[in-house]
Amino acid sequence: MSEELQPSDAPGEEALDEVRATDADAWATACAEDLAAERSRRREQYGQPPGSAAEELRKLVDAVSDKLSSLQSPLLGAVAGPAAQQVVKQVVQQAKAAVEPVIERNPDVFDHLAAAGNELLAAYRSAVQAQERRWTAGDDQERRDRGDDPGPGERIDLD
Repeated sequence: MSEELQPSDAPGEEALDEVRATDADAWATACAEDLAAERSRRREQYGQPPGSAAEELRKLVDAVSDKLSSLQSPLLGAVAGPAAQQVVKQVVQQAKAAVEPVIERNPDVFDHLAAAGNELLAAYRSAVQAQERRWTAGDDQERRDRGDDPGPGERIDLD
């Protein structure tokens, strides 16, 4: 019971804190290196992972606008072609100008909408699979579902 406590500024305690900090840094460094290596391996195996929903929407708008800008309408002829292309480019630029601020202000909204869409898809898939199981369960199961149980009576063959 007569243990003597060292003051907190003792050299042994300071060295121990430094070792602990070094160990914690080594652990964090090793984890970061492992995570980077795993991400690199997955990127090589599966390709670039999709970005956020807002980034994907931006890519979609860019792709659609590029495609619309590059289309040349044979119906308008050579005279109206350049003017029609200019109108299409203007419309595309206006659409991008309208969509871009919405994406910038609300990037999380698109992630939530994507998650909600996934949930709806899962619910739909579950309902369809349950219905398919009932359809393919066989005649006995189908009769029970419709309430056409023959009961205790005798079946008479009419052939």
